[in-house]
Amino acid sequence: MSTTISGGCRCGALRYAAEGEPWNLTVCHCEDCRATAGAPMVGWLTVRREACRFTAAPSWFRSSPRAERAFCPSCGTALAYRADDLPDEIDLTLASLDDPERFPPRDHVWVSRRLSWVALPPGLPCHPQARGS
Repeated sequence: MSTTISGGCRCGALRYAAEGEPWNLTVCHCEDCRATAGAPMVGWLTVRREACRFTAAPSWFRSSPRAERAFCPSCGTALAYRADDLPDEIDLTLASLDDPERFPPRDHVWVSRRLSWVALPPGLPCHPQARGS
């Protein structure tokens, strides 16, 4: 049985759907995530890139030398992340999901970069940098 993941932007102009079990359900505290989302942290899940379809073309920009991010060109909602060295994967923002409660994060990454006033919830693994670093 395949899992269907769906979501979209705030204004409704752009929707996405992905089939398959997600992995890397995480909250990232890195400076790039914070700066591009205008938020203290960003929640993500990973799906196979080929299994993810957008109803309209998001705008993509290079957020670092190794990755690009997508957002809705109409309302600016942050939607996705693609790393150059992981061509088969795409990360989707947890907050843009139709049902974010369905996919709670399993860990926190880049906690060495978290803002001092962000409290980490007990019980989830916290990685100082990327998972496995």
